[in-house]
Amino acid sequence: MKYIVIFSSIIMFAGCSSNFIDLLPPSTATVASVYKTDKDFQDAMVGCYNALRSQYGAFWRWDLVSDDVRHQWSTLDERRNLDEYVYQNNEGFFSSRWTGYYSLIYRANYLLEAIEAIDEKTVPQKQLYVAEAKFMRAIAYFDLVRAFGDIPLITNVILDDEALQIGRTPVNTVYEQIIADLKDAGNVLPESYTGANVGRVTKGAAKSLLGKVYLTHHLFAEAETTLKEVTTMGYQLLSDFNELWDYSQDEHHSEYIFDIEYESDIQLGASFTNDFLPQQAEVAQMYGIPGAAGNSNTPSDALFEIFEDHDLRKDITVSRGWTDADGVYHEINSAQGARTYTKKYLTAIPRSNDGPCNWKVIRYADVLLMLAEALNENNKTSEAFTYLNMIRERAGVSVFSNLSKDELREVIYDERRRELSHEGHRIWDLFRTGRVLQACEPLGMQPHMVLFPIPLSQIQVMNNPKIFPQNPGWD
Repeated sequence: MKYIVIFSSIIMFAGCSSNFIDLLPPSTATVASVYKTDKDFQDAMVGCYNALRSQYGAFWRWDLVSDDVRHQWSTLDERRNLDEYVYQNNEGFFSSRWTGYYSLIYRANYLLEAIEAIDEKTVPQKQLYVAEAKFMRAIAYFDLVRAFGDIPLITNVILDDEALQIGRTPVNTVYEQIIADLKDAGNVLPESYTGANVGRVTKGAAKSLLGKVYLTHHLFAEAETTLKEVTTMGYQLLSDFNELWDYSQDEHHSEYIFDIEYESDIQLGASFTNDFLPQQAEVAQMYGIPGAAGNSNTPSDALFEIFEDHDLRKDITVSRGWTDADGVYHEINSAQGARTYTKKYLTAIPRSNDGPCNWKVIRYADVLLMLAEALNENNKTSEAFTYLNMIRERAGVSVFSNLSKDELREVIYDERRRELSHEGHRIWDLFRTGRVLQACEPLGMQPHMVLFPIPLSQIQVMNNPKIFPQNPGWD
């Protein structure tokens, strides 16, 4: 059984307050009285993983703001609003992201505070739990700071009255905490797990995320050094790109670094298969998918067009039809909605919204492309080709050489689109490289949308624009 789907009833994590972080009610038992044994801390750690799992179930929706995917449903829900840049009133999505991540941060802080006074004789895995909790806190803050800019930085358990005095912390300070947490985690976490522990964060996960943080923060020398460490940890590309999306096999293979784990049949499945399949009867019949499909996270024409016809990734990434059991090709009926769809999460499912597909937070191909980018920015362009071309060779397309630094930069950006689309990277790549308006302004994005709005509910709770203002342009 994957570690992340081990259940326990951790009731102290069930409640939420109206503030920007889950706060311990005054009547709740003290930390020391709740956490005493290794099992207590294991349960607390599972609570952190479960919070992360909830957040990443909808992580793909951020990309609806990008140029690579569309939402094809006619209904005017939050997905349509994100896709059409009318999300200033889209309180539900932003509010659930904000509160969900701060719930995870609270759980991590709670565990870290509780375990500090516990000796390792009582909790033999103490240092491991600390490292995992710091990873969880770091990834939560990384996703928040990328989306909202300055955010409250909280590294200890606080009460309601304290929360109302905490303003928004500058981005650079938040990144300092993220980097410190990931360094600490990477120094302790093991390189791998076996048995029921498979799925827990590893040293490779912490180092890979740290490399992405450095790249996002334009610390290219640090990114290069850290990502090169990951290349020495035994990871390898699978020989066949399509194997990445075969859910009848173990997803913890040589290219796996860190996934959000989902499991069918035990009420812990994912909805990706339904969400991304065109809402057409003949499509559902062909694939045997029960219930309604989603018609969302649909590849844009622009994404489709950057693939060469012989690219081995094309059919599974940006498909426009399928071949039936008799060898007959059926082109999708674009008059009914989506013209193109991704097959990356297409698999047999026992019932609607109960799929086995993990969400790939970081896989080795991402690391190789980030390393190529860092090397190029560090004026090591000739070395960068090595890592880029590993991706190209697997895809069956021609390799690159003899490009200038500026030319290679654009090539790497495009290769990330082809390799990693529908995996939650595109909008963040556009933000971190300063190209988001160039790509998305023609689609309706306005200049102030380079940051998302702070949820209105949080602005109203704080009610203090001096320490907790809204992002520019969203008032």
